[in-house]
Amino acid sequence: MALLFVAGDQGIKEKDLAGLLEIDSAALRQNIEELTVKLLTDADSGVQLVNYNSIYKLVTKNEFSELLTKYFKSGLGSKLSQAALEVLSIIAYRQPITRIEIDEIRGVQSSGSLNTLLMRKLIKENGKKNVPGHPNLYVVTDEFFDYFGIKSLKELPAIEKFEDDSKVGEINGES
Repeated sequence: MALLFVAGDQGIKEKDLAGLLEIDSAALRQNIEELTVKLLTDADSGVQLVNYNSIYKLVTKNEFSELLTKYFKSGLGSKLSQAALEVLSIIAYRQPITRIEIDEIRGVQSSGSLNTLLMRKLIKENGKKNVPGHPNLYVVTDEFFDYFGIKSLKELPAIEKFEDDSKVGEINGES
């Protein structure tokens, strides 16, 4: 089952699966049948084994379609975009910070990324800046620390390290 899991949407051709497991096609089909029955009858399993044109793959059971649709619509099932990661890193290093300050650093508008990060609960509003318009201030959340597997902002690399690395590239004639 581990091979089928890591194969993902691609699946594995029957002959390749038999070769990897070092068994003949008859033995493979018997094992596949046993696994198929096991997954279908296990109420705690959300996956089933399917065969499309001699390609085996694990797919989610139909009865979970509504829950999975809700999950993907929430945005939780998607990776963070490069823009969202940029905004998140700016907030982590410069918090508390406003959207306008983030936009000035990036040189582009950041409200879409901010909305994504707020929805994912990686950042939160933390008061208002005492300037005209009183814009929101943003900071990272506990979910940020969980997402990146760190305990504090002190574990982030020193920003000077990135500045030094970019100067090394300039010295070597790289850009």
